[in-house]
Amino acid sequence: MIAEEPITPAELSCQELVELVTEYFEGTLGERERRRFDEHVGGCEPCQIYLDQMRATIAALGRLPEESISPAARDELLRVFRTWKSVS
Repeated sequence: MIAEEPITPAELSCQELVELVTEYFEGTLGERERRRFDEHVGGCEPCQIYLDQMRATIAALGRLPEESISPAARDELLRVFRTWKSVS
C-alpha cells in the first residue's frame, strides 16, 4: 500500500466544501474527497460552524416534501441552483 501525502485544509477551499456538502451528508463522496473534506473541516472554524448549521437545519426540517413547495418557489430555487456556479 502506498502512503498518501497528508492533506492540508488549503487543498480544499471553503467554496469547494460548500459545493460538496450535499454529497458529504448523503455519504456519496469518494474516499479522497471525503478525506479532503474532513481535513478542511478539522482546520477551518468557519466551515465547522457551517456544517453545524447544516446539521441543525437538517434536524429541524427533516425532509421537505416537494408538494409542500409552491411551483413558483420551486422554479426560483432551480433557477438559482442552475446559475450558482456561474455567478460564484
